[in-house]
Amino acid sequence: MKTYSHIFKPLTVNGMTLRNRIIMPPMGSNFANFDGSINNDHIKYYEQRAKGGTALITLENVCIDYPMGTNGTTQLRMDNDQFLPGLWKFNERMHAYGACTSVQINHAGASATGLRLNGQQPLSASDVPSKIGMTHPRALTVEEIHHIINCYADAADRAKRAGFDCVEVHAGHSYLLDQFLSPHYNHRTDEYGGTPENRARLAKEVLLAVRKAVGPRFPIAVRFSADEFIDDGNSLEDTLQLLSYFSEPADILNVSAAVNQNLQYQIDKMNLPDGWRSYMAKAVKEKFHKIVVTSGNFRSPEITEQVLADGDADLVAMGRGLLAEPNWVNKVKTGQEDLLRKCISCNIGCADHRIAKGLPIRCTVNPDVINEDDYKQDAIKQSVKLVVIGGGTTALEAACSAAEIGAEVILFEQKSYLGGLAHQIAQLPDKWRIDDYVIYLKHRAERLNNLEIHLNESATMDKIKALDPDIVLNATGAHSFLPPITGLKDALQAKKPNVFTITDLLENMSNFTDKDEDILVIGGGAVGLDVMEYYTEHYNGHVTMIDMLPEIGKELDLITKIAMKELLNKYDVKQYVNTKLEEIDSDKAIVSDHEKTFTINFDKAFVCLGMRSYVPMMAELDQYVYENDKLLVNLGDSKKARRIYEGSQEARQIINAVHMIDQQKTTQIINRQKNLSY
Repeated sequence: MKTYSHIFKPLTVNGMTLRNRIIMPPMGSNFANFDGSINNDHIKYYEQRAKGGTALITLENVCIDYPMGTNGTTQLRMDNDQFLPGLWKFNERMHAYGACTSVQINHAGASATGLRLNGQQPLSASDVPSKIGMTHPRALTVEEIHHIINCYADAADRAKRAGFDCVEVHAGHSYLLDQFLSPHYNHRTDEYGGTPENRARLAKEVLLAVRKAVGPRFPIAVRFSADEFIDDGNSLEDTLQLLSYFSEPADILNVSAAVNQNLQYQIDKMNLPDGWRSYMAKAVKEKFHKIVVTSGNFRSPEITEQVLADGDADLVAMGRGLLAEPNWVNKVKTGQEDLLRKCISCNIGCADHRIAKGLPIRCTVNPDVINEDDYKQDAIKQSVKLVVIGGGTTALEAACSAAEIGAEVILFEQKSYLGGLAHQIAQLPDKWRIDDYVIYLKHRAERLNNLEIHLNESATMDKIKALDPDIVLNATGAHSFLPPITGLKDALQAKKPNVFTITDLLENMSNFTDKDEDILVIGGGAVGLDVMEYYTEHYNGHVTMIDMLPEIGKELDLITKIAMKELLNKYDVKQYVNTKLEEIDSDKAIVSDHEKTFTINFDKAFVCLGMRSYVPMMAELDQYVYENDKLLVNLGDSKKARRIYEGSQEARQIINAVHMIDQQKTTQIINRQKNLSY
């Protein structure tokens, strides 16, 4: 078993002792009640991470000045004492599992949104909106600034009274303090604008007020965007200068990055490596010699240990990583690294749900972020047999979940590997993290004695009948949608084709490495953009994309959409929207928009018009279960072609079907016993 001495070395910060170096940073959840109070589901969500071994749980950012400082669909509040009892209960629960607690106090400034403002104009340093398309704020008066400083101090005092071990001030990510620190937002000419010292004045006054409120023996953290990655924003060097003006009252410097315009570097996109921001933390630590937090796609224990061992940072923050795997610390400590359910940085259930859609936080690879493994405690009493057709991620999640509550599961996969389309997509250089989910599912399945997997073997009706299952689960996935376009079939079946589907690329990637080619991508959804990324980032491809929708990437999650727009601009990708493919042959495509028909020449073309459910046995299965009083369940892409997220959410629900059969069998036994007693 590997040992990680730096990860598991305790750390004391101004009287607070952390049991290891892994912390949970604040991450909005949309779990709060509408009035801003905390609830039981909310507490249980954090409880999973506390009992999983995390050293410090930082409660997501709370509103200190309602309504002008609020943001999100629902946000916790700490602007008056009515919220203290719920927060005290939160701290009791976290402390019971040995975790320390912190809370991030925040004013949204120009990022304040929603009905809560009741038509009022948001507040900021200047009149610059928090991001393009948002309401223009008005500049705060000096009197209003002093009011907000007092709000921070009052919230910090409540944090201490509520039982928190630490308080964190948010000064990054396009929120109010960052709107003063950043020259992008701050165009003031008074004592709170202009020079770095003036732009840092509000952050300094807030931290001094917080220190006065909590006293000298209470840890204070401050989180900031070390590099904003925008032309008129703060660079790392700029931030190091700014910190010299305002960081003195803080015990912990939490080094983050980016602003609203480039969320893909704040909520890291998939292809950024583990710990990619650590150079920023190292620069902060070397200059200020304080306790420093780093973050940024940390999934690997080895890389986490190395960053700590090298002294780049003192603490590693895992947000989405702990959303996916609440037991990350305990599994690493006990040698169960093969069972780490690593976040794949898809940003669908987390960022897209809560930021773009205003929904409660969820996770693609973790079907239940609130209750985690509670379902395993309700094992079935009778024998229930389940046959699974397919070996993709939906099939594997369902098979494991059913086996973990006691069902006998037999899975058939006609290919030589598990993971289905997810495993194939992970072969793309920028999508490798997706395979982490497949690897976890395989290791999880290997530990289940009542789960039998048959590779290179199709599920036939004869085999199913011979096994006589109680439940048949069909998860045969999806295949590329190929509409009846003139010339398409012939072009795909040519002896030396230049027109391909995504499957052709994924199954024979060594054949697609030519550089400097003209690439036509037909379809601007997730698959088409994956092809664009592959050729522009790695083979200097000159890419043209067409789509019938009015926008390339229209249905993508928020983070991926922003990241892909960056690539489209960086590589000058030609985009034709509201455009339809009319005809195609070996080297050209005839397309039309609302005004004209024109020709696009290419070296290679990829048809990426989406996926369609693949259910070759459904009619036979329907007849079998009807005639034999069995249960048929169709899940994942074979039900409707979607993302991994929807498949994993559905897959966990197989336990309801297993429990139903279990209950039916139990009832039958009870009834037989009653009849015998007569």
